[in-house]
Parts: sequence; C-alpha cells; structure tokens
Amino acid sequence: MNEDPFESPDPTEPEQHPAGTDLHHPASRGRRRTPVRHGRQRRTGRVVFPAIGGVLAMALVLTGGYAAWSYAQLDDSLTKVHVALPHASSSPDADGAAQNILLVGDDHRPADATPQELAELGTQLDGGATNTDSMIVLHIPAGGGSATMISFPRDSWVQIPGHGTFKLNSAFSDGAANGGGDAGGMRLLMQTIENMSGLTIDHFVRVSLLGFYQLVKALGPVQVCLNEAVHDTNSNVDLPAGNSTLDASQALSFVRQRDGLPRGDLDREVRQQYFLSQEARKALSADTLLNPVKVSNLLHGVGDSIQIDDGLSIPSLVNTFRSIDLSNIRSTAIPTAGTPTIDGYSTVAVDFGAMPAFIQSIVGAPAAYTSAHAAAPSSVHVTVQNGGSTAGGATAASSALTAKGFVVGAPSDTTTTTATVVEYPKGAEAQAKAVANVVPGATAVLSTQVTGVTLVLGTDGHTVTAAGTSGTTSGTTAAGTSGTTSGTTATGTTGTTGTSGTTSGSTGTSSPTAATTANPKPKSTPSTAPVGNAYGDQGACIN
Repeated sequence: MNEDPFESPDPTEPEQHPAGTDLHHPASRGRRRTPVRHGRQRRTGRVVFPAIGGVLAMALVLTGGYAAWSYAQLDDSLTKVHVALPHASSSPDADGAAQNILLVGDDHRPADATPQELAELGTQLDGGATNTDSMIVLHIPAGGGSATMISFPRDSWVQIPGHGTFKLNSAFSDGAANGGGDAGGMRLLMQTIENMSGLTIDHFVRVSLLGFYQLVKALGPVQVCLNEAVHDTNSNVDLPAGNSTLDASQALSFVRQRDGLPRGDLDREVRQQYFLSQEARKALSADTLLNPVKVSNLLHGVGDSIQIDDGLSIPSLVNTFRSIDLSNIRSTAIPTAGTPTIDGYSTVAVDFGAMPAFIQSIVGAPAAYTSAHAAAPSSVHVTVQNGGSTAGGATAASSALTAKGFVVGAPSDTTTTTATVVEYPKGAEAQAKAVANVVPGATAVLSTQVTGVTLVLGTDGHTVTAAGTSGTTSGTTAAGTSGTTSGTTATGTTGTTGTSGTTSGSTGTSSPTAATTANPKPKSTPSTAPVGNAYGDQGACIN
C-alpha cells in the first residue's frame, strides 16, 4: 500500500486488518487491513462526501435563492445508500422531533481520480481501508432555532458493537469489511455514535478529500486568521500570523494539519469548525447566491461528491432549514478526559459520565421533566455516588439530603466524572426535580441505567446545599441550560481554544440515555481542555 505523504504520520496509529480479523485480539495487532470495496447502490462514479463539506453543501442548497426544481434535480443526482438502524422503542430518545445528521469526512480516493486531481490534493491513490477522519453530528432543533455541530474525535476509545473496544474511526472500516460495503460501514459508525452519545442519528452525509476540494474550489478563496505563524512540512501548511487567503488545496492542508498543534487531532477539529464557520458565511453571502456561475459550479460539485442515506430528501430538508438561522450555527465537541495511550495506541478518553448532561445542554430537558412538580422530600429515595475529587463527598451529600428530609441510601464512590448529574428512570421526574432543586448547577438526566434517583457528584464541585439553606430551582431544568463544562458558545462571538462556559441549547422533547455502561469510563482525571469553542466573528483568530 502506498503511503500518503499528505497525512501526517502517527507512530501509534492502528494498522489495518484483513476482513474477518478480530482487531481487538492481541494476535491481530500489527496486521494491515485489506481494501474496502465501495459498493455503488444507485449510480456509478464517486460516491463519497467530508464532514465540513457536508455542512457547506447543505448550507448552499438550503437557502432561498434556488428554485424548487433545482432541489429536485440535486436530489436526483446524489448517490443514496440504504442504512436502517433498529432503534429500540424502549430507549429514551435524546432529541424527539429534532434531527441529527452525521457528517463524515473520510480519506477515500476514488479509483477514477485523475493524476491531476490527486496532485492538487497533495496525495495519491491509497489501496487501504477507508478511515473516517472527521465526524460531526449536526443537531437541528425541533421548531427552529440555532443548529449545533458536535465533533466526535476520531481517536475516541469506545465500544464498537461486535468488535470490542477500539478507536471510533475504525467503526466504518469494520462494518464495511464484514461484507456490508458502504451501507454496513455507515450503519456500524452510526450505531457506535448513538451508543456513546445517547443521540439518535436520523441521516448521514459523507464526503471524500476530492469532494471537499471540489466544493471549496467552487466557492473560491477563503480567508482565515491565525494567532501564530504555522509551518508544517507533513501537511504542507506554511502560513504567517494574521490573515491569509487560501485556495482549495491550501484549505485542505489547513483542515488536515495535526502535527505542530498543541492537542493534535483535537485541535484539528478546532480548525475544521473554524473553517466551516468561515465558509458557511461565504456560501450564504449575496456574492455567492446571486452569482449564476458560482451557483452552477456549486450544484455540480455537490452532485458529483455526495453520498447520503436514502431517507434524506433535499426538498424536505429545505423546509426544515427555513426555520434555522444558518448564520448562527453553534460549534462544540463531546466531553473528554485526557489522551491516554492504551495498548500502545494514542487515544482520546471520552468522559461518558459527563455525556448525558452535555447532550441535554444541547437538545434540552424532556417535556415530562420540565412540566413535573417537585415531590415532597419525604417521598423521595435517593442514593449518592462520588465521582468528584473531594474525598467523602458522597457521605457529606447524603447527610445533607437526610437533613432535608430525603430517604437516602448508602453512599458510594464511582469513576471520576466532570459533571454533577441527577440520574432518574422514566416516571421519576418529580422525585428527580426534588433532588435537583437542592443541588444548584446539577443536571437532571433521564437514564436507562438506573432504577431509582441517583445523585452523581462530579469534579465541577456542585453538591447539596447546607441544611437550612434554600436551594435553587434545578440548575438545568430549562431546556438547553447546563451547569456542565460543555463550554458551548454561540457562533457569532469570538472564541478561543480554552474557552468554556454554560450556554443555552436548543429545545428538545426527551432526554438522552446514559451511555455509562455500554462504553468504558475513563480512568484518568478529566482534562482541563475545553469542550466547546465558537468561531463566529469574521475576524476571530485561532492557533
């Protein structure tokens, strides 16, 4: 297999493995994967679509400047893949009527790519398995409002159904290598992300390196701003501090650089979100929408590059996006707890304990919870678990709850987690609200993993108010509010790496599932790295 000189080498990157090989068995380590055959379900030619390009393409086609026949024409030109997920009816739905679209950017090079196209990409044909280097869930709230982009690090150490625990970016190739082709790969990737987040993935859009390049080329040069000069020979990025204008090839290098960035792949996600916000603004400008040549080039580029699920209709999506402010798309990433090396592999530890509160900060609290009236403390049985950094925290909180009249079980310790949450089963909304009312800043989350109300203390320091002190109304009962360190901030404000805070999210109708048993909890202490960033200002700069 030819090595790609464009991609920065990673000495800890997992080797590819043959179809049928157990990637997670020690004897299988070090084997290379066989090429994945990319099936064509509807048309010949390129069938791939990048995560950033996915949002750009949708922003371009979902604005009001095009006639209805253009939407239908575009819809007919796309390659559609049937991907069905058996969503269990017993599982709480994190987003209700809202939609979640998985945007995937991969490193697949079409076999029919010309030498000139490959040269412009700064790459060459790769006979190996497809790696999904960029995974972003675009959450579109029910009833309109601001959409949110949620990045999932490719090196996230997660449970992949049927394949043990490994990096998230191996899910697609595992599913495809098992005889499922593109549909099998996307199905397994979507299922993995659903399990780790509690979200329901409704649709997907997939784009390749070449597809991303074509979209940016059609839009024209784009301006970015860096706090410091960057020079990286692996990705061919050579940019000064301050503003720079990038062509399509330079833009591709810019969003793929990881060497020389403080947090490697995590900072590469920052680059991608930043670039996306800049390009979305340009795509929605009058200069683009009122230019027939650009519109024609964009539609042609999109049609040649997209692969979507067969349940996604561009015309119907247009109607959904009419109520969305596309110029104010929020950017964030899932909570993480460091970057440990596991079995010789460089990984990202996901903070699964903080995940339910993080997701709820985006999709909002369930209607059953927001409408519930807090139960009398004497009727509420609650147990306390300490996932924070204060020794004896669970015992102290249990005593405080007892003093307030709650019926309290035996306290215990649990895996370190960032956010303080009140987990509750369906039907215990009133009891959960009573507990949340005396723990300012805690998030009440619906969970299938508990049989009773459970207060889990996190490193954020939130705990039960002292006896005799009146508590606040639940710090996170309002849809979209959060006391976690998610740090999601609205696009349109200047954000920098390291910014964190509490942000209102979009309204949802149900709560996320707690993905605390289906995936391994991190054993390291939570990282101080930010969970969310915002890059809305035209003049905002990044590292």
